Amino acid sequence: MSPRRLAFAVLFSFALSAEAAAQARTLVYCPGESPDTFNPQLSTSAATFDATSRQVYDRLVRFSDRDARLEPALAESWDILEGGRRYEFRLRPGVAFHETAGFSPTRPLNADDVVFSFARQRDPSHPYHAVSGGRYRYYQGMGLDRLIASVERVDELTVAFTLSEPYAPFPAVLAMDFASILSAEYADRMRAAGTPEQVDRVPVGTGPFQFVRYDRDALIRYVAHRDYWRGQSPVENLVFAITPDASVRFQKLRDGECHVIDAPDPADLPAMLADPEIRLVRHIEPDVAYLAFNTEVPQLRDARVRRALALAIDRAAIVEEAYHGLAVAASDPVPPTLWPDGDSAGDGDPNLAQARALLAEAGVEGLSVDIWAPPVRRSYLPRARRVAEMIRADWQKVGVFATITVPEWREFLKNSMVGEHEALLFGWIGETADPDIFLEPLLSCSAAESGANRSRWCDRTFDGLLAAGRRESDPQARTAIYRQALDIVAGEAPLTPLVHSVAFAPVRAAVTGYRVPVGGGHHFYGVDLK
Repeated sequence: MSPRRLAFAVLFSFALSAEAAAQARTLVYCPGESPDTFNPQLSTSAATFDATSRQVYDRLVRFSDRDARLEPALAESWDILEGGRRYEFRLRPGVAFHETAGFSPTRPLNADDVVFSFARQRDPSHPYHAVSGGRYRYYQGMGLDRLIASVERVDELTVAFTLSEPYAPFPAVLAMDFASILSAEYADRMRAAGTPEQVDRVPVGTGPFQFVRYDRDALIRYVAHRDYWRGQSPVENLVFAITPDASVRFQKLRDGECHVIDAPDPADLPAMLADPEIRLVRHIEPDVAYLAFNTEVPQLRDARVRRALALAIDRAAIVEEAYHGLAVAASDPVPPTLWPDGDSAGDGDPNLAQARALLAEAGVEGLSVDIWAPPVRRSYLPRARRVAEMIRADWQKVGVFATITVPEWREFLKNSMVGEHEALLFGWIGETADPDIFLEPLLSCSAAESGANRSRWCDRTFDGLLAAGRRESDPQARTAIYRQALDIVAGEAPLTPLVHSVAFAPVRAAVTGYRVPVGGGHHFYGVDLK
C-alpha cells in the first residue's frame, strides 16, 4: 500500500482539543451547520461552500485574499474575443487532483475537467446532469443556462466559453463556488462502477485540503493536499466539528476545543473582547438580509401593500437590538461596498404615516401575513426569530397582524423554493464585486423559475435593465443602468432589504494567517498554529 493510500486508510484518532490537536498541526473549526452536499454545484448554502469549494476545490480564477481583484487560479491567463462573446482560458500545467482510498488519478488537470464541470450543469442530456437531484440553483438562477452557449476543449490546456451575448462580469462569475472544477476522470470511474453519486459524496478536487471522512452532522475530516499547486498548507489536518448551538461553540472556543468558530451570537461579543486567548477578525460582509414577499399570494400581489409593509419596518432598531450594532441598515439589496450605492432606493427609515396611507389606498384592512424565519444562524441573520418578532411589532403599529413560523431547515429551503411561504426572512452573500451577483439571483425572472428568487416576482423591464448592465463594459454607464433597476425594485418592493452585516470571526490567539476574504466564508489555506 502506498504512503498516500495508507493516509486515507487510517482515520484520525486524536482528541478534539485544540491544544492537543496543535501538536499534530490540526486545525479545528466549529461551524453551526452541516453541508447539504459535497458538490458546491448543487447548493446555495454557505456551510456547504465552506466544506467543499473553499477547501477541496479550485476555480479557474479567484479573488485576491485582500480585495475583490481577480487573479489567475487554475487558469494562468485568459483572452476576451469576439466582442466579449468568447473567453479562452489557458490552464495551469501539472495541477494534481486528490487521491482517495477509492480513486487514484492517472493525469493532472486538463480541459476535459473544465468541460465536464460545466457540461454537467448546462446539458440536461449529460449523464451526470440528473445525479443527486440535478438542481443547479446558482447556475440556473444566474441565467447561465441561457448565457453559456458552449464550453469547448481547444487543446489539452485551453478551454473556450462561447456566450450568447457579451457579459462583462463573466470572469468574476467563474470565481464563485458553483464554478468549482471537478475531476472528469473520477466521474467516469464512478459512473463505470455504477456509483455516480459518489462524486457528490466523496469529493475529489485540486484544492488545498483532501476530503477524508464525514460523520453526518458531527465531523468532517481533511488532510493537506501534499501536491497542491500553490504549495502544501502549513496545517496538516483540518477538522470541522459541527456544533449547532452558538453558546456551545463559544464555550468550546474558550475551552480550547475549537480554533475558529462560525456565526457567534453578537451578545457574546463583550466576553470575546475581554478574553486574551480570543481575537476577533472583522470585516463588512458583501451580503444582505432581506424580507421576501411572495408576490403570488393574494394579499401580497399589490405593490402598494408590499411598500407599506416595507415602510413600517424600523431597520435601525433591528440593527441595534438583533445585531447589537454589528450591521448597517440596508436601503437596497446591493451592499454599500459595491456600486451603485443605492441612494436611488431611499434611506430605509420607517414612515408609519405613509405606510398607513398606502394600505388605505389599496383598500386593505385586517391584513394578516405569516413570516417564515430560518431556524439556523447565519452571519447576515444571526437572530432570525428576533428580527421576525420586531417586524411583527412594527406591523402592528399600522394595523397588520403577523404570525411567525420557524420550519425545520431542510423544509424551509425546499418549501420556500416552490412558494409555500407568504413572507420569509433570508439573506444572500455575493462572492463577486458586481451588482449583478445580487440582482440576478434574488430578483430575476430566471431565478423566480428556479426557486432562488423567493419573492417569485418577475418584471421584464427590470430583466431588460439587468441584461443591458451585463453587456455594458463602461463602469459609469453600468452604474446608471443599475440605478434604474434599483428604482424599479424600490417601487415594486418584491423584497425589502434589512441590513448588511458586519461580520467577525472569533479565533484562538494561537491561530495565525487567518483572514476573511472580500466574498466572505472560511478559507483555511495559509492558516497556521503557533
